[in-house]
Amino acid sequence: MVKRIICLLLSLAVVCSCGAAACAEEDGAAVSSNEAYEDEVGLCAPSALLMDSSTGKTLYEKNAHERRPCASITKVMTLCLVFEAIDEGKLSYSDVVTTSPMAAAQGGSDIWLVEGEQMTVDDLLKAVVVVSANDAAVALAEAVCGTEDAFVARMNEKAKALGMNDTEFKNCNGLDEDGHLTSACDVALMSRELMKHERVFDYTSIWLDYIRDGATQLVNTNRLLKSYDGITGLKTGTTSLAGACISATAQRGDLSLIAVVLGDKTTDERFSDAARLLDYGFGAFCAAAPQLPEELPRSVAVEGGMKGEVGAVCVPEGKFLMKNGTQDQLRCEVQLPETVKAPVKEGQILGSVVYKCGSETLGTLPVTAAEGVEPVNFRDTFMLLLGALLHGV
Repeated sequence: MVKRIICLLLSLAVVCSCGAAACAEEDGAAVSSNEAYEDEVGLCAPSALLMDSSTGKTLYEKNAHERRPCASITKVMTLCLVFEAIDEGKLSYSDVVTTSPMAAAQGGSDIWLVEGEQMTVDDLLKAVVVVSANDAAVALAEAVCGTEDAFVARMNEKAKALGMNDTEFKNCNGLDEDGHLTSACDVALMSRELMKHERVFDYTSIWLDYIRDGATQLVNTNRLLKSYDGITGLKTGTTSLAGACISATAQRGDLSLIAVVLGDKTTDERFSDAARLLDYGFGAFCAAAPQLPEELPRSVAVEGGMKGEVGAVCVPEGKFLMKNGTQDQLRCEVQLPETVKAPVKEGQILGSVVYKCGSETLGTLPVTAAEGVEPVNFRDTFMLLLGALLHGV
């Protein structure tokens, strides 16, 4: 018994001499560099960009930061703010909106709203998405912020928050106006943001529908819905200054793409260019879901802790973008120390699993602590010793 107590006290002395320090955290970045993969796609448009929507990685670009008008592609940002208001409970699909004189006075593509006419948010969204109704866009903007001017200010705030450095909005519907400019890159950024509101695809997938109890027919302006495999949206736009524009979204398997085309001379060129961009993306790239390696340890030893080890957790999430034909080169490296020093906090990053293809790092998943481990202290150790003595250990 005495020998056992002496051994325990000696062990305590050794443990307590170790300093307590947190382990170094690894970078948990999920995406590699934003390198653009150039290819001779043969576009007619003066400005274009192809983006992987999952990672935000640029796959192709042509004058992507050239500031240009974008016509009704503007409504992508309008829709972002409307869906945000719905998600926050400030607006609902069943709310009835009364048409103001300002909304009724819009020109261009519209659904001929008249002052005082009432329509639900759901029908107004349908009109904005399917037929790009300018009057419906203003009605929704006023429903969210009271006035279009206040709504446009919010649009510009949101653009800044998304890193849309080439953009300044002057209105909510994209009618030509001095200084109302964006870029293909910025259109892709706000399109990716809108795609987070998955309800939008309920509207972008509509080819033919009706409002006003069947009195007004809506036919989608996006002809790719009828001609392109995997198309999911998103928004077309045409004015005399902007030309023919589109932000086209499509998905095949795990790969989801955003193709932005600005400034085409005709609508036929617009749809052809968008299809070429999407074809290039689906032909050149694929998306891979990360798999955890068998050699990933389930725990890591802890020095100077009240427990000798801590559980190691790694959650496989997201997707990694790869070039087609390189799937067999995918490998992963476990970067995890053999021991960490107490204290350890629950959720603390212990290491990482790095996924690579050749020399390129595709992404990184963090390995975190499943629970906290307190450092050894005299009081707790004494209580353990006392308990051991009382139980005759």
